[in-house]
Amino acid sequence: MTKWQSVDELYDLVSDLSRFTQEITGLACRIGLDIAPLMADHISLRCHQNATAERWSAGLEKCGTLFSESLINGRPVRLFKLEQPVCVAHWNFTLIELPWPGEKRYPHEGWEHIEIVLPGPAEGLHARALALLGNDGLLDTGIKVKTSSPAAEGETLPNPTLAITDGKVTLKFHPWSIEAVVLSERQPVLNTVLLNK
Repeated sequence: MTKWQSVDELYDLVSDLSRFTQEITGLACRIGLDIAPLMADHISLRCHQNATAERWSAGLEKCGTLFSESLINGRPVRLFKLEQPVCVAHWNFTLIELPWPGEKRYPHEGWEHIEIVLPGPAEGLHARALALLGNDGLLDTGIKVKTSSPAAEGETLPNPTLAITDGKVTLKFHPWSIEAVVLSERQPVLNTVLLNK
């Protein structure tokens, strides 16, 4: 098995992981979020150059497989399943999300967010996520909360997002795992089964 840390095209991601781990655990602490019991689904990258996205994609193909490729908000997003995990805090991620650059320019190219699954009805996601935070977590002046409902073509599961960021890293909450969402694109019948659980 090829370890992602040994792939030449991913050299900057190897060195960026300690910064990301420190900043994501720091963000969780600032908002009073206990990450220990939470199921994190996947980790995502951000870049502002197509050349960087292409280099990372080539590198990720050497240590994993392309699981999904979609157009979301007008830009390609690839999801890779790695043979060896990326470790952040107590989580071991084998799913890596690689979006191509969009209109927004990020201050840093590298690891940017983690997505956490909070199972339950889509319409109750925001309340479930906010209930996990410390009372004063969102009063910090550097913290922003954003809601959205990104969707790929053919996606049939309602998948709202609540994102909490300090401008450097982000924690995102969803009601479904990314694998369930991808399967819903491929097998619309699965949507009925999942929604009726």
